[in-house]
Amino acid sequence: MSWLIIMSFALPILFGLLFIMSKFVKHMKEEQNMEIESIGDTLIDEHNPVGLSGEELEKLKQQQAEAQKHLKEVISKIPVEEKDGRFQPAFDKMKKLQDEVSGDAPSDGADRNKV
Repeated sequence: MSWLIIMSFALPILFGLLFIMSKFVKHMKEEQNMEIESIGDTLIDEHNPVGLSGEELEKLKQQQAEAQKHLKEVISKIPVEEKDGRFQPAFDKMKKLQDEVSGDAPSDGADRNKV
């Protein structure tokens, strides 16, 4: 029976404190021009894990698409050869291409400074 008396005093105090807290939060939001996000807004979106705005997200997606396109172009220029059923970079072909681009200049630099 004594717990009913304690409960009858505790519940109004609890609800009073919750009411005062909600008023305080509302006042601070208005005073500091704050916006408190809901729980649903704070959950991670699979298409926007960082939480960027729409314009920033589209800009980032465009940059990533351009980077992927550039990466595919660069990778497609690397000569490959098949060894043991696996594709591996052809280092000798890359060396030939590099020498052709440099204009048949010696690769060790020994005769480069002669006039």
